[in-house]
Amino acid sequence: MKKFQPQNFIAQLSVDCVIFGYKDKKLKVLISKIVFGNDFWSLPGGFILKNEGIDDAAKRVLQERTSLTDIFLEQFHVFGNTDRSNNDLFGKMPETNDETFTEKGFSKNDFEWLSNRFVSIGYYALVDIDKVKPKKGELDECVEWVEISELPKLIMDHNLIAQKALLALRQNLDQKLIGFNLLPDTFTMREVQELYEAIYDKPFARNNFQKKILDLNVLERLEKKFTGAANKAPYLYRFLK
Repeated sequence: MKKFQPQNFIAQLSVDCVIFGYKDKKLKVLISKIVFGNDFWSLPGGFILKNEGIDDAAKRVLQERTSLTDIFLEQFHVFGNTDRSNNDLFGKMPETNDETFTEKGFSKNDFEWLSNRFVSIGYYALVDIDKVKPKKGELDECVEWVEISELPKLIMDHNLIAQKALLALRQNLDQKLIGFNLLPDTFTMREVQELYEAIYDKPFARNNFQKKILDLNVLERLEKKFTGAANKAPYLYRFLK
């Protein structure tokens, strides 16, 4: 049975998602190893259905890979260099007659479609890593959390996408208080500092950092952000410790 239906998707347009998690004082990214050989690694991504908005497509990709629905998600860049294609990945598959792909219902025309130049809309997502149940896509051998500083060589421009996502995260960290999406429901000031140090990849002096956070009126802004969310009460109380 043919599972892949290119005619259902917008041609040459895709989404790629950088899913950030935080664990053991390390900032991590969810990546997948593609099922056929040559050690190809990739960011989670997918194509956009013709009757689907781009944000909805990104949310669908995230739910398929994390099993979560309520995720902080932000579009940060569009990637569309003239040489951006999957040709190295898919272009030679019809010649090699890879059984893994033919068994999954792919045809020669599908390979040609997949090896075209694609413009990709980049999103980054922030998740509580302990709530994520990573799921493999149909063409994944495995899915793993990897430290941002230890990412392997990824396909196409996915390393660049991850770098730009990290830059966007840093730029928005204070203004939007988005970093708290990476932490559990309760945490201490020290844990916030450790998170910032992981994201910026540098240490902060404790007194200076606490002053910085307090100057941002974090508690007041968090109270407004989570008004009516009873489960956030211990979260704010413990932050004061």
